[in-house]
Amino acid sequence: MSNNLIIINAHIVTPQGRTARKGEAMNELLNIPCGTVRVTDGIITYVGENRISHEKPGYKVLDARGNVLLPGFVDSHTHLVFGGFRPDEFIWRLNGDSYMSIMERGGGIINTVRATREASFEELKHKAEWFLDTMSRMGVTTVEGKSGYGLDRDTELKQLSVMQAINECPDRKVDIATTFLGAHALPEEYKGRSDAYIDFLINEMLPMIHQKQLAENCDIFCEKGVFTVEQSRKLLKAAQALGFGAKLHADEIVSFGGAELAGELKALSADHLLQASDEGIKALAQNNVVATLLPLTAFTLKEPYARGRKMIDSGCAVALATDLNPGSCFSGSIPLTFALACIYMKLTVAEAITAITLNGAAALGRADRIGSIEAGKQGDFVLLGTDNPHILPYYTGMNAVKMTIKGGRVLHSN
Repeated sequence: MSNNLIIINAHIVTPQGRTARKGEAMNELLNIPCGTVRVTDGIITYVGENRISHEKPGYKVLDARGNVLLPGFVDSHTHLVFGGFRPDEFIWRLNGDSYMSIMERGGGIINTVRATREASFEELKHKAEWFLDTMSRMGVTTVEGKSGYGLDRDTELKQLSVMQAINECPDRKVDIATTFLGAHALPEEYKGRSDAYIDFLINEMLPMIHQKQLAENCDIFCEKGVFTVEQSRKLLKAAQALGFGAKLHADEIVSFGGAELAGELKALSADHLLQASDEGIKALAQNNVVATLLPLTAFTLKEPYARGRKMIDSGCAVALATDLNPGSCFSGSIPLTFALACIYMKLTVAEAITAITLNGAAALGRADRIGSIEAGKQGDFVLLGTDNPHILPYYTGMNAVKMTIKGGRVLHSN
């Protein structure tokens, strides 16, 4: 299939740059009402007014008819490779059980760990591909995929290998940025020995994953009752020394110092942040750490939303992601994520577009190649079924994507 494409008559709307946009700059979008984009061998080679000839041998021509053309969406926080499902726990939460109390009952992450350990490679791959196809229809062209439902050597490697196999498919619909989340919870085999488990991850897992090139980034659940700030610092510094990008599940349940640690380590991102302190927000802004906010999780857990407006006004770079997972947020809905961010977290439409494109790319260490419509970046686009980008939160929870284009290939036409 050809990766040469010329899109004409597009209403181009895009952030610009090869790093995250912070604070007021998140509102700054390039706006070309009637523009052309040329993609050659999957890479953007021209962006501008309708001035170049679209009569070029070897190129498919797509007339956007004035509809909005955005960068492909980047869902920068998901757990898309897992075994089993947990609908019973959803009902428990509706009946008033807390996230931590469910974990104490043997549910939560450990429940999925058991199912993932039992699932075959092919079962995990088939399920992940189904999720990716659904995401692609909502405009996602790059997604982060975390391990963390194995918590042992073989299953963590199995999860990461599933994502590697999908990435190696030349006709894949979505690129996966892989993250090692071995420190997602304490496995039952290490009960009461959390320091020993961190040492296992540092001494055995990280070198092996680095050698096999199975992950780009390393994450940890830095939270009361899970892993301490000190343990998180130790693991992430070891990961950074090997060349992994550092990411944290931070300050989700209580204000725990995770955002402050992310700033100290100059991590790629700190995620969740429902309970991040003012000092933590300041640390993120000062150290160029992307604050990845997950409004679907707050919505599902009936928790207060992260202070997105406060973060942007404090100079942070904010990203948006779905947190698709089998427990706390069994949803990968980009439309609902966008609406919740604008309605309840008080982001402007322009800020939300930046958050789910360029800043999502920066949260994965990929802002140099995806996240905006600029020459030299991948030809990943979303074509909306309208000339007005405000449709994204206005068409609440509904899919406004008309077409998803990946590397110059039209994947879906809704």
